[in-house]
Amino acid sequence: MTVTAIVLAAGQGSRFRAEAGADQDKLLAPCLGLDGVTRPVIEQVLVNLPTCVVERWLVTSPERAEVIQLAEAHGCKVLQLTSAGMGDSIAAAVAASAKAEGWLVVLGDMPFIQSSSIEQVIQGLPEQGIRVPVQDGRYGHPVAFGRDFGPGLKALTGDRGARLLFTPTAVREVPVNDPGVLWDVDVPERLNYR
Repeated sequence: MTVTAIVLAAGQGSRFRAEAGADQDKLLAPCLGLDGVTRPVIEQVLVNLPTCVVERWLVTSPERAEVIQLAEAHGCKVLQLTSAGMGDSIAAAVAASAKAEGWLVVLGDMPFIQSSSIEQVIQGLPEQGIRVPVQDGRYGHPVAFGRDFGPGLKALTGDRGARLLFTPTAVREVPVNDPGVLWDVDVPERLNYR
């Protein structure tokens, strides 16, 4: 099964802005990537997507011209959305990519996930399943959804994510050795990975 990546980059990053300044976009903050190269947070996320993820959508707000430009440079189709709600973003991207065999929901502020972990999450994704990386007993990101979850994903609204679709029979835990699956950049000090 080939999955379509949905990179969520529409949130306002209010916690980050509260500490770094109102004009500071966490997605554009420079950070040192796993490969030793300094890039904006969102670009690190896009660089870490493995080559097997060919179809890529990024959801962001229309005023984020630099984020849109980076997404397009990395082969993403861009969906511009005025809502910052995670549920709205997922629903819109799934509707736009309705022919996909499955979806990989990637958070735009998690720049330290190893490509190999992403490959493990999408490997063997069944049409009726959900695959979640697990690090130190905790669920992380990104999360892969089989095709049968399309209607449920399209029905999401507001700021509620897709966790409400998790059921014990659908979720398959994927153990990884990758603290990056738990590491988001909500505040400036999180730009420095371990």
